[in-house]
This record gives sequence, C-alpha cells and structure tokens, in this order.
Amino acid sequence: MKIISTLLLSAIALTAQTKQEKVVAATILAEARGEGKAGMYAVACVIQQRVVKREMTAEKVCLQKSQFSCNNNGAQYDLLKLPEADYALFLAKNLANLDLTFVGNATHYHTKGVSPNWSKGKTPTKEIRNHKFFKL
Repeated sequence: MKIISTLLLSAIALTAQTKQEKVVAATILAEARGEGKAGMYAVACVIQQRVVKREMTAEKVCLQKSQFSCNNNGAQYDLLKLPEADYALFLAKNLANLDLTFVGNATHYHTKGVSPNWSKGKTPTKEIRNHKFFKL
C-alpha cells in the first residue's frame, strides 16, 4: 500500500502546476490549440516576448486587459483538460527557454481572417497556419 501511495503522490507532484503556468497554458490553448504544435509554440513565444519587453510576469501579460481576447474574463482552466494541454503546460513551464526568433521576436499576432488597425501597413515576421505574427 505504501508503494502505491508513494507512486500516486509522485504522479500528483509531476502534474502539479503553478497558477502562472495554468494561466499561460490556458491562454496558449485558447488562442492556438487548433494551430498545431508550431502555432502553440509561436503564441508562447509572443507571450514570452511581451514578458521581456514589458517587464511583467507571464501571468500578468496573459491576463492584461485587451491583450488576449480569450482571457477577457480570466483564464479558461477547462481547456487544461484537452489532449493538447500537456504540450501547452510544457511550453508554459519552459517559457523562458523558448527561441523567440522562431516568430521573429514578434510581440503581436492575429488570425488571417481579420485586419486590426495596429497591423495595417505592417509586414508579418512569420505566418503559421491561420496566424500572422508581427514585431511592433
């Protein structure tokens, strides 16, 4: 019985996430879960680039008003039950180690179906599936 309890506690410890990691992972999932691993990685890079540029925590970047439309009412933790969540949580845990040049140090992105004012006249640094990335 002790071995089973130890194994169970080890599994729980491995899956335990900080609030910040959950917020970041939920943001990645909400913004890019249908964009494949490259698209999710790219959104994670934008989050980290904003962390660096704005000198804020990743959690604050993700929950900042009008930055990620998916989080206007707080992080959507139910997304952490999706199959893609493991990868999103991996990205969230390793945010500081991502290669930000993957998206040309982009700080912003939008889907190809829209054209927000901030992107008018700007050239994307990268396009991945349904997203265009910009360094502003």
